[in-house]
Amino acid sequence: MLRDVLMQKGLSNRESEVAELVSKGLSNKEVANQLFVTEKTVKFHLTNIYKKMNVKSRAQLIVWCLPHLGFVENEARVEAAQPAGASIYNNQPNQPATTGTATITLPGGGGIGRNNGNSDIGA
Repeated sequence: MLRDVLMQKGLSNRESEVAELVSKGLSNKEVANQLFVTEKTVKFHLTNIYKKMNVKSRAQLIVWCLPHLGFVENEARVEAAQPAGASIYNNQPNQPATTGTATITLPGGGGIGRNNGNSDIGA
């Protein structure tokens, strides 16, 4: 599914494979090993992917790809398994659950998320 969406965005089949593997968390070395190419080739494909997808980093590529990786279909099942009032999106202690907000915490405490209307984004 993700590969089809990426190809519709103008990526080649190989670029789509690379983007999909990167989005699943594989390193350049792991992608290279899985596709039987060098790390240099993976980096070359990533440069082309970033240009075609109009993203500036691996993190932006992953965030763009997340909705297409199959997590969205599983979201309803995960929410059904959560206690009443709990949210799969907000794992902050003592914070009210907010539907529609996704946050990815990066090493060092930074985060990438969708703006849900809060004015303190980036603070």
